[in-house]
Amino acid sequence: MSKGQQLWEKAKKFIPGGGMLLSKRPDLYLPNSWPVYFSKAKGCFIWDLDNKKYFDASIMGIGTNLLGYANKKVDNAVRKIISKSNMSTFYCPEEVFLAEKLVSLHPWSNSVRFARTGGEANSIAIRIARASTGRDKVAICGYHGWHDWYLATNLNSNKNLEEHLLPGLEPNGVPKLLEGTTIPFRFNDLDEIEKIINNNNLAAVKMEVKRSLEPKKGYLEKIAKLCKSKGIVLIFDECTSGFRETFGGIHLKYGVNPDISIFGKALGNGYAITAIIGKSSVMEAVQSTFMSSTFWTERIGPTAALKTLEIMEQERSWEYVTQLGEYIQSSWSDLARRYSLPIKINGIPALSNFYLESDNWLKYKTFISQEMLKKGILASDKIYVCSKHNKRNIDRYLNELDAIFSKIKNIEETSSIDNFLNGPVCSSGFSRLN
Repeated sequence: MSKGQQLWEKAKKFIPGGGMLLSKRPDLYLPNSWPVYFSKAKGCFIWDLDNKKYFDASIMGIGTNLLGYANKKVDNAVRKIISKSNMSTFYCPEEVFLAEKLVSLHPWSNSVRFARTGGEANSIAIRIARASTGRDKVAICGYHGWHDWYLATNLNSNKNLEEHLLPGLEPNGVPKLLEGTTIPFRFNDLDEIEKIINNNNLAAVKMEVKRSLEPKKGYLEKIAKLCKSKGIVLIFDECTSGFRETFGGIHLKYGVNPDISIFGKALGNGYAITAIIGKSSVMEAVQSTFMSSTFWTERIGPTAALKTLEIMEQERSWEYVTQLGEYIQSSWSDLARRYSLPIKINGIPALSNFYLESDNWLKYKTFISQEMLKKGILASDKIYVCSKHNKRNIDRYLNELDAIFSKIKNIEETSSIDNFLNGPVCSSGFSRLN
């Protein structure tokens, strides 16, 4: 066993679930063989505990490192303020400068609150909406974190969130009194959300502007109009999509303004910072409800975000990652066509994913990770593009995928994928670890 796998076995003894983030669990990629832990990371490369170097053609820190790992300019800005202390009895001035910058990028907004994780930011937005309207129910479309308000969606059916990124989530520990307070709706189904709005006294409609599908013409505009007519707070969750297709929220691309928008992941290039921006008419409700946390006032997050935004603006990083992502998506399509493999490609270009339409998909996904790892490449069914990815290292990944697709085609015709797997099949989502 590698040092990473040995440590993973120890981790499961002391940490329920092995780690703090589901999306990094090795059973989602290559059980018993995934390196699991890193010793260092730079650009788009990661070194494991055995000092083996890998090209990251997968999730790049779950999309946090848009400018690449250990960006020198961002890290130097953080080092500079650490020497002056990350915390004190006073607030840090950087949070004011960051709030001003985010409002300038989104002229429809004029108020900002900060937190450190996406789940926190989503919960803050829901609390603000409920406090502002005096109502309880919310309608949701997309993935919005782990907190009670969101997981309550599954209280009356654990299948409610199956179309919202993570299937199989059990609402254990969520108060049953919350049943019916969070109502899911399908993306691009205007009739469904219109019925929900007309039949419920909603505090908020919360949705991702775009994840897998392009919004239909007029879809976002109609939802915004419905919310305004009913006094419902419209919340765009851009924790994942923000700063990947525009310099700010992806909603700017469609010209539809919400009442609140949320940003995270790419905002601090690996440092913990999330932002909730909105119209003061809604955001002022913060002052009528208690929301306060010690580490929302630390200095590293806002400092990293300010420098990250500065570099993004200089490099126009959103254009680069979108163009490279489009190249990846078209290359996937070409490879699948070459080997007559039915493929579905989803996501915005900078957050691309695919799957092969086969009953054996999870086995093939495992096989892809297995074979790529042998070549020093971390890969599965998705790529989160960063500005340190380039055509040369992406072409290396695509050349290896070409060979793997060829093998899959041959296996489909002559054999069984079971004969080519060196270990267990990867998991498809949340599951209890043994």
